[in-house]
Amino acid sequence: MSNEKDDGVCENKLCIDLDIKCDIGNGLAQGIDSINVNNNNSTISVSACANCGKGEEESHKLKSCTACKLVKYCSRDCQIAHRPQHKKECRRRAAELYDEKLFKQPPPKDDCPICFIRLPSLDSTGWRYMTCCGKVICSGCCYAPVYDNKGNEVYEMKCAFCRTSYPTSDEEAVERLNKRMEINDAIAIHDVGSYYRDGRNGLPQDHAKACELWHQAVELGFTEGYTNIGFAHNNGEGVEVDKKKAMHYWELAAIGGDVYSRHNLGKTI
Repeated sequence: MSNEKDDGVCENKLCIDLDIKCDIGNGLAQGIDSINVNNNNSTISVSACANCGKGEEESHKLKSCTACKLVKYCSRDCQIAHRPQHKKECRRRAAELYDEKLFKQPPPKDDCPICFIRLPSLDSTGWRYMTCCGKVICSGCCYAPVYDNKGNEVYEMKCAFCRTSYPTSDEEAVERLNKRMEINDAIAIHDVGSYYRDGRNGLPQDHAKACELWHQAVELGFTEGYTNIGFAHNNGEGVEVDKKKAMHYWELAAIGGDVYSRHNLGKTI
C-alpha cells in the first residue's frame, strides 16, 4: 500500500482535499497517525486514521491504539484491518512504554503528619502504622521523648499523634485493625492479611484468606500488597505455584515504588 506516485507527490485523500503537499509522503501507509504538511510555507499537523486515511474533519472519533499510542483509528474495523502491518511496531513500542513505567523513579512517600519530614522507603524500619488513628508516623516522632509542663521526661506508651495508649494485647491490636478495616483502611487490611499468612496475633494460619485481603488492599491503593501476592504465587501459599504471576505482581509493586519487589525482580531477571 502506498499513497505516493513515482514523482513523489502524495496522493493521500486527506492531502488532496486540503490542497497540500505532504513532507512524509506515505506516512499514513506506514502507520503514522499524524503527519506534518507544508502549505504556503507554513507547517500544520494533521491526524488521520492509520488504515483508511480519514482525518479528524471526517471522523471526530479517532482513537489511539491503547497499547502503543502511536497510531489512531476511526473504527474497530480499520484497527483490525491494519493490525498485520502494525503488530510488530506496536509490540515494540508497548514494551518500551512498560519499561518506562517499571524503571522510572518511584513515587515519593507521604510526609510524617507530625514533623512533616518525608517518610523513608523501607517499611518496618523508619515508620510505624498506628492502629488507633490509622496514621503512619516516622520512627523519630514515635520515639521522641515527651516532657511534662515542668520539663520532666514522661515515659508513656501512647500514639504520638492521637495520644491513645498502645494496645496491651494481640487481641486488642486485632480489634483495632478490624475497626480500621470497616472504613476500608488499606494498610489495616494488608496487615491483617499478613497475620493470617503467619498465623499470629491470635488469628489462624490461612493463606487463602491472606491473599484475599492483600487483593483488597491493593484495590484500595496499597501497592505494597502486590509484593506479598507475588510471594504467594512464587511459593505456592494459598495458590498454585506460578512464577510468571509472581513476576507480574512484583512488577506491579515495583511500579508503585516497592523496593523489595524491585530487589526481587533484580534477582530473578
